[in-house]
Amino acid sequence: MSEASSNRNGIIAGGNWIIDQVKIIDVYPKAEQLANISSQSEGTGGSPYNLILDLAKLGAQFPLEAAGMVGRDALGDFIQKDLTDHGVNTELLEVSESQPTSYTDVMTEKNGGRRTFFHMRGANAEWDGSRLDFTQTNARIFHLGYLLLLDALDAEDPEYGTVAARILARAQENGLKTSIDLVSEDSDRFQKIVTPALKHVDYCVINEIEAAKTVGIAVRDGQDQLIKDALKPIATALFEKGVRDWVVIHFPEGAYAQNTAGESFFQNSLKLPEGYIKGSAGAGDAFCSGVMMGLHEGWSIQQAMETGVCVAAASLSEPTCTGGVKSLSDALSLKDQFGLNNKF
Repeated sequence: MSEASSNRNGIIAGGNWIIDQVKIIDVYPKAEQLANISSQSEGTGGSPYNLILDLAKLGAQFPLEAAGMVGRDALGDFIQKDLTDHGVNTELLEVSESQPTSYTDVMTEKNGGRRTFFHMRGANAEWDGSRLDFTQTNARIFHLGYLLLLDALDAEDPEYGTVAARILARAQENGLKTSIDLVSEDSDRFQKIVTPALKHVDYCVINEIEAAKTVGIAVRDGQDQLIKDALKPIATALFEKGVRDWVVIHFPEGAYAQNTAGESFFQNSLKLPEGYIKGSAGAGDAFCSGVMMGLHEGWSIQQAMETGVCVAAASLSEPTCTGGVKSLSDALSLKDQFGLNNKF
């Protein structure tokens, strides 16, 4: 960690602020067919919301700030109060007068936790980050997500490629480390929208599908098995696109990290018992929160990734994105309770 960054303290999380309406269903139906909803719950959604709530629940001993936009409605009020109750600074969380707070209907299959999303973009589509003044903050890390789901930030910028890339560059110019996350969409937009941002990213923490789509290298075979030998070429390609410090790729089997010197590290996920997983929504953000805590605190990447898989395992115990995350000690105890899956 550089001397400049070591004098900084805290994380600003910006991007999508979403309320997830999680419905547990018996099966995902075909068109014009019926599925049964056995339960419904409401929870946090969006990269910054999940990340910042998880960090607060883990007991982060550094300032947490929220940046983005919600609507002037009941869901927006809920988000503001939820953040305040968890000690998160909301001064940078703007309120739209024309768009509702974003929400997502998350259809989660009871067996295995597979999810399907129906998303209302709402106020998130308006947020362009223009009120962010990085000269007035002492934060160490600016985390931005989800790219591909922030219309104003994904828009073209004549100098930087995208508005998001401009904001990330501005953060770096003012001494912050930058981190990004992506949404897992089935499209060909990854290289066009994500590539400009990567030129101004220090920490790229994304899942294997997003990483593969960004660089155009397959990461799973025809039987949906992870191609372990593809991880290093994918990470190397992300560095060639501009990432400065760390690429961390997470997947159900575990995680892979690589630094700019080409050093690589693997981390197995936890060996969870049958029936433990109640829903996988938010597990990637939970993993990211553990890694971000480690990067902020100067831990080794191996300790950061181990924390990440433990927090992800905690998240999997509840259907909502952050409901399963408790204290850091509770998350780390899951490793002793369940052990690792030994995939690597």
